[in-house]
Amino acid sequence: MNKNKILVPLSDNSYEVTIKQGVINGIGKELTQVGINKDRKILIVSNKEISKLFGEKILNNLKKYNFNAEILNIKAGESNKNLASLSEIFNAAFEFGLDRNSLMIALGGGIVGDVTGFAAATWLRGIEYIQIPTTLLSMVDSSVGGKTAVNHPKGKNLIGAFYQPKAVFIDPETLTTLPTREFKAGMAEVIKYGVIKDKSLFEYLENKNNRDKILNLENESLIKIINKSIKTKACIVSEDEKENGIRAILNYGHSFGHVIENLCGYGEYLHGEAISIGMKIAGDIATEKNLWPKEHSSRQDHLIESYGLPTQTPKIKKNEVMKILMGDKKVRNGKMRFILPIKLGEVDIFNDINETQFLKYFD
Repeated sequence: MNKNKILVPLSDNSYEVTIKQGVINGIGKELTQVGINKDRKILIVSNKEISKLFGEKILNNLKKYNFNAEILNIKAGESNKNLASLSEIFNAAFEFGLDRNSLMIALGGGIVGDVTGFAAATWLRGIEYIQIPTTLLSMVDSSVGGKTAVNHPKGKNLIGAFYQPKAVFIDPETLTTLPTREFKAGMAEVIKYGVIKDKSLFEYLENKNNRDKILNLENESLIKIINKSIKTKACIVSEDEKENGIRAILNYGHSFGHVIENLCGYGEYLHGEAISIGMKIAGDIATEKNLWPKEHSSRQDHLIESYGLPTQTPKIKKNEVMKILMGDKKVRNGKMRFILPIKLGEVDIFNDINETQFLKYFD
Protein backbone atom coordinates (compact mmCIF):
# COMPACT_ATOMS: atom_id res chain seq x y z
CA MET A 1 0.00 0.00 0.00
CA ASN A 2 1.04 3.59 -0.67
CA LYS A 3 2.88 4.92 2.39
CA ASN A 4 0.64 8.01 2.22
CA LYS A 5 -2.45 5.86 2.76
CA ILE A 6 -3.68 4.10 5.89
CA LEU A 7 -6.42 1.49 5.70
CA VAL A 8 -9.14 1.49 8.35
CA PRO A 9 -10.10 -2.20 8.05
CA LEU A 10 -13.69 -2.91 9.08
CA SER A 11 -15.99 -5.87 8.55
CA ASP A 12 -18.10 -3.59 6.36
CA ASN A 13 -17.22 -0.29 4.70
CA SER A 14 -13.43 -0.24 5.12
CA TYR A 15 -11.84 2.97 3.86
CA GLU A 16 -8.52 4.71 3.41
CA VAL A 17 -7.02 7.78 5.04
CA THR A 18 -4.79 9.69 2.63
CA ILE A 19 -2.10 11.91 4.20
CA LYS A 20 -0.42 13.99 1.54
CA GLN A 21 0.83 17.53 1.26
CA GLY A 22 -1.37 19.46 -1.18
CA VAL A 23 -3.97 16.68 -1.48
CA ILE A 24 -6.92 19.09 -1.43
CA ASN A 25 -5.60 20.83 -4.54
CA GLY A 26 -6.59 17.73 -6.52
CA ILE A 27 -9.61 16.61 -4.56
CA GLY A 28 -11.72 15.95 -7.67
CA LYS A 29 -9.30 13.33 -8.95
CA GLU A 30 -8.96 11.87 -5.43
CA LEU A 31 -12.74 11.37 -5.24
CA THR A 32 -12.83 9.51 -8.55
CA GLN A 33 -10.04 7.23 -7.31
CA VAL A 34 -12.11 6.15 -4.28
CA GLY A 35 -15.11 5.34 -6.46
CA ILE A 36 -17.09 8.59 -6.32
CA ASN A 37 -18.63 8.86 -9.80
CA LYS A 38 -18.64 12.15 -11.68
CA ASP A 39 -21.81 14.27 -12.05
CA ARG A 40 -22.89 13.60 -8.46
CA LYS A 41 -24.18 16.42 -6.30
CA ILE A 42 -21.89 17.33 -3.42
CA LEU A 43 -22.77 19.52 -0.44
CA ILE A 44 -19.62 20.81 1.24
CA VAL A 45 -20.19 21.82 4.87
CA SER A 46 -17.66 24.23 6.33
CA ASN A 47 -17.49 27.56 8.16
CA LYS A 48 -16.67 31.03 6.91
CA GLU A 49 -13.02 31.05 8.01
CA ILE A 50 -12.15 27.69 6.44
CA SER A 51 -14.29 28.28 3.39
CA LYS A 52 -12.51 31.56 2.71
CA LEU A 53 -9.17 29.76 2.73
CA PHE A 54 -9.95 26.61 0.79
CA GLY A 55 -13.56 26.65 -0.44
CA GLU A 56 -13.17 28.24 -3.85
CA LYS A 57 -10.09 26.14 -4.65
CA ILE A 58 -11.98 22.93 -3.83
CA LEU A 59 -15.14 24.01 -5.69
CA ASN A 60 -13.17 24.84 -8.84
CA ASN A 61 -11.37 21.52 -8.74
CA LEU A 62 -14.60 19.58 -8.25
CA LYS A 63 -16.23 21.39 -11.18
CA LYS A 64 -13.21 20.46 -13.32
CA TYR A 65 -14.20 16.83 -12.71
CA ASN A 66 -17.90 17.50 -13.46
CA PHE A 67 -19.11 17.37 -9.88
CA ASN A 68 -22.05 19.64 -9.05
CA ALA A 69 -20.94 21.15 -5.74
CA GLU A 70 -22.11 23.86 -3.34
CA ILE A 71 -20.79 25.10 0.00
CA LEU A 72 -22.80 25.65 3.18
CA ASN A 73 -21.11 27.57 5.97
CA ILE A 74 -22.34 26.80 9.47
CA LYS A 75 -21.38 28.78 12.57
CA ALA A 76 -18.05 27.90 14.15
CA GLY A 77 -17.51 26.98 17.80
CA GLU A 78 -18.48 24.17 20.17
CA SER A 79 -21.63 26.05 21.23
CA ASN A 80 -22.92 25.60 17.65
CA LYS A 81 -22.43 21.85 17.58
CA ASN A 82 -26.14 21.40 18.05
CA LEU A 83 -29.47 20.47 16.49
CA ALA A 84 -29.85 23.96 15.00
CA SER A 85 -26.70 23.48 12.89
CA LEU A 86 -27.90 20.00 11.93
CA SER A 87 -31.18 21.51 10.77
CA GLU A 88 -29.29 24.06 8.66
CA ILE A 89 -27.57 21.22 6.83
CA PHE A 90 -30.85 19.41 6.27
CA ASN A 91 -32.44 22.57 4.88
CA ALA A 92 -29.51 23.07 2.49
CA ALA A 93 -29.65 19.40 1.46
CA PHE A 94 -33.32 19.76 0.62
CA GLU A 95 -32.89 23.02 -1.31
CA PHE A 96 -29.94 21.62 -3.26
CA GLY A 97 -31.85 18.42 -4.00
CA LEU A 98 -29.46 15.91 -2.47
CA ASP A 99 -30.63 12.38 -3.23
CA ARG A 100 -29.29 9.00 -2.13
CA ASN A 101 -26.60 9.15 -4.80
CA SER A 102 -25.34 12.48 -3.48
CA LEU A 103 -22.41 13.16 -1.19
CA MET A 104 -21.51 15.42 1.72
CA ILE A 105 -18.01 16.68 2.42
CA ALA A 106 -16.97 17.89 5.87
CA LEU A 107 -14.34 20.60 5.36
CA GLY A 108 -13.06 21.89 8.68
CA GLY A 109 -12.34 20.86 12.23
CA GLY A 110 -13.94 18.32 14.53
CA ILE A 111 -17.19 20.22 14.98
CA VAL A 112 -17.85 20.46 11.24
CA GLY A 113 -16.83 16.81 10.84
CA ASP A 114 -19.07 15.51 13.62
CA VAL A 115 -22.15 17.49 12.58
CA THR A 116 -21.72 16.77 8.87
CA GLY A 117 -21.17 13.08 9.54
CA PHE A 118 -24.37 12.89 11.60
CA ALA A 119 -26.27 14.78 8.90
CA ALA A 120 -25.00 12.32 6.27
CA ALA A 121 -25.93 9.38 8.51
CA THR A 122 -29.51 10.58 8.83
CA TRP A 123 -30.33 12.40 5.56
CA LEU A 124 -32.50 10.00 3.52
CA ARG A 125 -31.46 7.34 6.07
CA GLY A 126 -27.81 7.68 5.07
CA ILE A 127 -25.73 9.04 2.20
CA GLU A 128 -21.96 8.89 1.67
CA TYR A 129 -19.66 11.51 3.10
CA ILE A 130 -15.99 12.47 2.96
CA GLN A 131 -13.86 13.97 5.71
CA ILE A 132 -11.33 16.72 4.89
CA PRO A 133 -10.09 17.73 8.35
CA THR A 134 -8.22 21.03 8.63
CA THR A 135 -7.19 21.01 12.31
CA LEU A 136 -4.67 18.74 14.01
CA LEU A 137 -7.27 17.46 16.45
CA SER A 138 -9.68 16.46 13.71
CA MET A 139 -6.88 14.93 11.62
CA VAL A 140 -5.64 12.59 14.32
CA ASP A 141 -8.92 11.88 16.05
CA SER A 142 -12.44 12.86 15.06
CA SER A 143 -12.19 12.41 11.28
CA VAL A 144 -11.36 8.70 11.67
CA GLY A 145 -13.55 6.08 13.31
CA GLY A 146 -17.08 7.05 12.35
CA LYS A 147 -18.25 8.77 15.52
CA THR A 148 -20.72 11.48 14.52
CA ALA A 149 -22.76 13.62 16.90
CA VAL A 150 -24.12 16.89 18.15
CA ASN A 151 -24.19 18.09 21.75
CA HIS A 152 -27.20 18.16 24.07
CA PRO A 153 -27.51 20.81 26.81
CA LYS A 154 -27.03 18.01 29.35
CA GLY A 155 -23.86 16.60 27.83
CA LYS A 156 -21.39 16.40 24.96
CA ASN A 157 -22.07 14.19 21.91
CA LEU A 158 -25.21 12.64 23.41
CA ILE A 159 -27.08 12.68 20.08
CA GLY A 160 -25.23 10.82 17.33
CA ALA A 161 -24.49 7.68 15.39
CA PHE A 162 -21.61 5.46 14.34
CA TYR A 163 -21.30 6.16 10.62
CA GLN A 164 -18.07 5.67 8.71
CA PRO A 165 -16.88 8.08 5.99
CA LYS A 166 -16.22 6.93 2.44
CA ALA A 167 -12.66 8.30 2.73
CA VAL A 168 -10.54 10.80 4.65
CA PHE A 169 -8.12 13.25 3.01
CA ILE A 170 -5.55 14.98 5.21
CA ASP A 171 -3.44 17.86 3.92
CA PRO A 172 -0.80 18.95 6.49
CA GLU A 173 -0.48 22.27 4.65
CA THR A 174 -3.81 23.37 6.13
CA LEU A 175 -2.19 23.41 9.59
CA THR A 176 -0.18 26.51 8.63
CA THR A 177 -3.45 28.46 8.76
CA LEU A 178 -4.41 27.17 12.21
CA PRO A 179 -4.18 29.45 15.27
CA THR A 180 -1.36 28.35 17.58
CA ARG A 181 -3.73 27.68 20.47
CA GLU A 182 -5.81 25.30 18.34
CA PHE A 183 -2.74 23.48 17.06
CA LYS A 184 -1.51 22.93 20.62
CA ALA A 185 -4.97 21.71 21.63
CA GLY A 186 -4.69 19.07 18.90
CA MET A 187 -1.44 17.86 20.41
CA ALA A 188 -3.41 16.62 23.43
CA GLU A 189 -4.90 13.85 21.31
CA VAL A 190 -1.47 12.96 19.89
CA ILE A 191 -0.07 12.70 23.43
CA LYS A 192 -3.07 10.56 24.34
CA TYR A 193 -2.13 7.97 21.71
CA GLY A 194 1.38 7.84 23.17
CA VAL A 195 0.03 7.13 26.64
CA ILE A 196 -2.62 4.57 25.70
CA LYS A 197 -0.83 2.44 23.11
CA ASP A 198 2.33 3.83 21.52
CA LYS A 199 5.27 4.32 23.86
CA SER A 200 7.57 5.09 20.93
CA LEU A 201 5.33 8.02 19.95
CA PHE A 202 5.40 9.26 23.55
CA GLU A 203 9.20 9.17 23.56
CA TYR A 204 9.35 10.85 20.14
CA LEU A 205 7.22 13.69 21.48
CA GLU A 206 9.46 14.03 24.55
CA ASN A 207 12.55 14.75 22.44
CA LYS A 208 13.21 18.51 22.40
CA ASN A 209 14.37 18.58 18.77
CA ASN A 210 11.24 16.77 17.67
CA ARG A 211 9.07 19.08 19.76
CA ASP A 212 10.63 22.15 18.17
CA LYS A 213 10.05 20.74 14.69
CA ILE A 214 6.43 19.89 15.50
CA LEU A 215 5.68 23.30 17.00
CA ASN A 216 7.35 24.96 14.01
CA LEU A 217 5.07 22.89 11.72
CA GLU A 218 7.91 21.05 10.00
CA ASN A 219 6.11 18.94 7.40
CA GLU A 220 7.94 15.62 7.88
CA SER A 221 7.42 15.69 11.65
CA LEU A 222 3.74 16.55 11.24
CA ILE A 223 3.18 13.68 8.83
CA LYS A 224 4.96 11.32 11.23
CA ILE A 225 2.80 12.14 14.28
CA ILE A 226 -0.40 12.20 12.22
CA ASN A 227 0.47 8.87 10.63
CA LYS A 228 1.35 7.18 13.93
CA SER A 229 -1.79 8.53 15.64
CA ILE A 230 -4.13 7.37 12.89
CA LYS A 231 -2.53 3.93 12.69
CA THR A 232 -3.18 3.49 16.41
CA LYS A 233 -6.77 4.62 16.08
CA ALA A 234 -7.38 2.49 12.98
CA CYS A 235 -6.08 -0.58 14.81
CA ILE A 236 -8.40 0.00 17.78
CA VAL A 237 -11.46 0.91 15.69
CA SER A 238 -11.04 -2.14 13.46
CA GLU A 239 -11.15 -4.33 16.56
CA ASP A 240 -14.11 -2.57 18.17
CA GLU A 241 -16.00 -0.33 15.74
CA LYS A 242 -18.91 0.60 18.01
CA GLU A 243 -17.14 0.88 21.36
CA ASN A 244 -18.33 -2.28 23.04
CA GLY A 245 -14.89 -2.96 24.48
CA ILE A 246 -11.33 -1.83 23.77
CA ARG A 247 -12.33 1.28 21.79
CA ALA A 248 -13.23 2.89 25.12
CA ILE A 249 -9.51 3.42 25.76
CA LEU A 250 -9.58 6.18 23.13
CA ASN A 251 -11.54 8.15 25.73
CA TYR A 252 -8.53 8.47 28.02
CA GLY A 253 -8.89 11.83 29.77
CA HIS A 254 -12.24 12.47 28.11
CA SER A 255 -14.69 11.79 30.95
CA PHE A 256 -13.16 14.52 33.09
CA GLY A 257 -12.44 16.64 30.02
CA HIS A 258 -16.09 16.62 29.00
CA VAL A 259 -17.06 17.70 32.52
CA ILE A 260 -14.75 20.70 32.22
CA GLU A 261 -15.99 21.60 28.74
CA ASN A 262 -19.62 21.40 29.78
CA LEU A 263 -19.52 23.11 33.17
CA CYS A 264 -17.11 25.86 32.18
CA GLY A 265 -19.23 26.63 29.11
CA TYR A 266 -18.34 25.23 25.71
CA GLY A 267 -15.52 27.33 24.30
CA GLU A 268 -13.93 28.44 27.58
CA TYR A 269 -11.58 25.49 27.20
CA LEU A 270 -10.82 24.03 23.79
CA HIS A 271 -11.49 20.29 23.59
CA GLY A 272 -7.79 19.39 23.69
CA GLU A 273 -7.15 21.71 26.64
CA ALA A 274 -9.93 20.06 28.65
CA ILE A 275 -8.64 16.59 27.69
CA SER A 276 -5.14 17.56 28.88
CA ILE A 277 -6.53 18.34 32.31
CA GLY A 278 -8.53 15.11 32.20
CA MET A 279 -5.37 13.11 31.45
CA LYS A 280 -3.59 14.79 34.37
CA ILE A 281 -6.44 13.77 36.73
CA ALA A 282 -6.51 10.21 35.39
CA GLY A 283 -2.74 9.93 35.78
CA ASP A 284 -2.87 11.16 39.35
CA ILE A 285 -5.63 8.68 40.24
CA ALA A 286 -3.60 5.87 38.68
CA THR A 287 -0.58 6.85 40.78
CA GLU A 288 -2.65 6.92 43.98
CA LYS A 289 -3.99 3.44 43.19
CA ASN A 290 -0.42 2.21 42.51
CA LEU A 291 -1.34 1.38 38.94
CA TRP A 292 1.67 3.21 37.49
CA PRO A 293 4.68 4.90 39.04
CA LYS A 294 4.83 8.56 39.96
CA GLU A 295 7.71 8.95 37.51
CA HIS A 296 5.45 8.07 34.58
CA SER A 297 2.74 10.40 35.81
CA SER A 298 5.29 13.21 36.04
CA ARG A 299 6.57 12.47 32.54
CA GLN A 300 3.05 12.66 31.18
CA ASP A 301 2.34 15.98 32.92
CA HIS A 302 5.64 17.45 31.79
CA LEU A 303 4.97 16.39 28.21
CA ILE A 304 1.51 17.97 28.27
CA GLU A 305 2.88 21.22 29.65
CA SER A 306 5.83 21.26 27.23
CA TYR A 307 3.34 21.59 24.37
CA GLY A 308 1.69 24.56 26.05
CA LEU A 309 -1.33 22.72 27.40
CA PRO A 310 -2.99 23.16 30.82
CA THR A 311 -2.99 20.67 33.69
CA GLN A 312 -4.66 22.79 36.40
CA THR A 313 -8.27 21.82 37.14
CA PRO A 314 -10.75 24.73 37.27
CA LYS A 315 -12.99 25.05 40.31
CA ILE A 316 -16.31 23.35 39.64
CA LYS A 317 -19.16 22.39 41.98
CA LYS A 318 -18.84 18.72 42.90
CA ASN A 319 -22.55 17.94 42.61
CA GLU A 320 -22.49 19.27 39.04
CA VAL A 321 -19.48 17.07 38.27
CA MET A 322 -21.41 13.97 39.31
CA LYS A 323 -24.45 14.91 37.20
CA ILE A 324 -22.33 15.17 34.07
CA LEU A 325 -20.33 12.01 34.79
CA MET A 326 -23.46 9.93 35.44
CA GLY A 327 -24.88 11.11 32.13
CA ASP A 328 -21.70 10.13 30.30
CA LYS A 329 -22.00 7.62 27.44
CA LYS A 330 -19.38 5.40 29.09
CA VAL A 331 -21.58 4.65 32.15
CA ARG A 332 -22.64 0.99 32.16
CA ASN A 333 -25.40 -0.34 34.46
CA GLY A 334 -25.14 2.76 36.62
CA LYS A 335 -21.38 2.38 37.09
CA MET A 336 -18.88 4.96 35.89
CA ARG A 337 -15.98 3.58 33.88
CA PHE A 338 -12.63 5.31 33.75
CA ILE A 339 -9.62 4.76 31.54
CA LEU A 340 -6.46 4.76 33.65
CA PRO A 341 -2.82 4.18 32.66
CA ILE A 342 -0.90 1.18 33.97
CA LYS A 343 2.34 1.95 32.12
CA LEU A 344 3.48 4.16 29.28
CA GLY A 345 1.77 2.81 26.20
CA GLU A 346 -0.91 0.86 28.04
CA VAL A 347 -4.16 1.69 29.81
CA ASP A 348 -7.10 -0.30 31.15
CA ILE A 349 -10.77 0.22 31.97
CA PHE A 350 -11.78 0.50 35.62
CA ASN A 351 -15.24 0.68 37.20
CA ASP A 352 -14.15 0.57 40.84
CA ILE A 353 -13.10 4.23 41.24
CA ASN A 354 -15.18 5.82 43.98
CA GLU A 355 -16.18 9.46 43.77
CA THR A 356 -13.96 10.59 46.64
CA GLN A 357 -10.92 9.61 44.57
CA PHE A 358 -11.66 12.11 41.81
CA LEU A 359 -14.00 14.77 43.25
CA LYS A 360 -11.11 16.19 45.31
CA TYR A 361 -9.55 17.44 42.08
CA PHE A 362 -12.48 19.78 41.61
CA ASP A 363 -12.07 21.64 44.95
